[in-house]
Amino acid sequence: MQRKAKRAGALLAAVAAISMLGACSGGNGNGGNAGAPSASPAPSAATNSSGGEAAAAKPVEITWWNFPTYQPLDGEVGKYEKGILEAFNRKYPEIKVNLEMITFDGGPQKLNVAIATNSAPDLIYDAPGRIIDWAKKDLLAPLDDMIQPDVRSDINEAFWKQSTVDGKTYLYPVNTAPFLMGVNKTVFEKIGELDLLPLDRPDRTWTVDEFKKALQAVKDKAPDVTPLGFYAKSQAGDQGTRAFLANLGGSRFLNEDNSAVAINTDPAGQALDWIAQAAKDKTIVQGAASLAAADVNDLFLQGKLAFTINYSAVLRAQNATLKKAEFEDVLLPYPTADGSKPKLEPYLGGMAIFNNDNPDKIAAAKKLIDFIANDAEWGKKNLIQTGGLSVRNSVTGLYDDAEYKYAETARAFITDPPTIADGYAEVRTFWFPALQSALLGSSSGKQALDEFASKADAAIAAAKSGSK
Repeated sequence: MQRKAKRAGALLAAVAAISMLGACSGGNGNGGNAGAPSASPAPSAATNSSGGEAAAAKPVEITWWNFPTYQPLDGEVGKYEKGILEAFNRKYPEIKVNLEMITFDGGPQKLNVAIATNSAPDLIYDAPGRIIDWAKKDLLAPLDDMIQPDVRSDINEAFWKQSTVDGKTYLYPVNTAPFLMGVNKTVFEKIGELDLLPLDRPDRTWTVDEFKKALQAVKDKAPDVTPLGFYAKSQAGDQGTRAFLANLGGSRFLNEDNSAVAINTDPAGQALDWIAQAAKDKTIVQGAASLAAADVNDLFLQGKLAFTINYSAVLRAQNATLKKAEFEDVLLPYPTADGSKPKLEPYLGGMAIFNNDNPDKIAAAKKLIDFIANDAEWGKKNLIQTGGLSVRNSVTGLYDDAEYKYAETARAFITDPPTIADGYAEVRTFWFPALQSALLGSSSGKQALDEFASKADAAIAAAKSGSK
């Protein structure tokens, strides 16, 4: 009953923050189709290795809700997941898995309603932003008993920090990729300015001045292309705006222990002033205050933007068939004032189990997680189908592609994201209003960041106090 009460409380928080619900996933906001058919009912008995019928394992039925984590097979969202379940049922015929595909647009709200009405799925493949918030509300089952020592030691501590609460693991990490900028390389080739991009540098690092020179070249020589995309409509894709501004201003978003805002510095305020002025000068897409991350990425896929600030190897793979114009897209890190190493936030995808007070369902869901992540045949296949890199240090070279190889190099720039901070679910609701205020000229960049810091710090402090 205590857990049910917490779920009801979780809905109240969700309703208050309903506008943020599409945020921080690996997708660009363009989800798949909901309601894919469930897997076929499993046989009631298993067959042993000698061909005889073994004693039937206890049947159990679980539900898996999945965002479009995997690239569609034959253009059908959910078809690849059905293949996973067919293979899984050959190994575990006693476990029936009901698959339901949800979208990045409506899925978060649907999840919050399900949690509050005690009808949450058993398994979800998602990112830390939501999963860790659920864990802090005591809605998930810990996974430590299924994580082998060799797996734990093969994954960087930065990923475990995003997967744990109070020393317990609630997210089983699988795929990752650093968030970067996407660049229309073809535009620079056409205007004869490809050398303005740092593609010949092994780490591709570059300065803010070099970046601005590249933007100006597009503005001067490709009048039908807007140099840079930016957005401030909703919380979706907030990681792109956070990292872009933090690197321009040479700061962190939150301080080292995630206890307070750190981005409200004079240099970061000046960088936000530059963004606002660039929008007026048409260096940045018009109407940025009313555009969402998905809108900007759509403009990029139409060939109308030279740079988009919320990109990754995963998005590049997902977008390969969605381009509405022919061009080559490449990856670049955010520029820094002196060309030093940038601070990149990682996309992290993994699985979590809702504690629906049924040990048999939890055990069955753990078997599915282990199969998806570690099966000798399907583990690697599933990872590649996400379009992501492995979180495991020992698993590299999955793709014969220059941009993937660069993305692996850029993992060296990954830092811990602010999404693990106490109260971050509320903190992020203050971020885009601050950006809008600066873009619309209601405040200077520094004033907007100070106002954000005041509200965000109070939310973090309240969350820390409430968790004690």
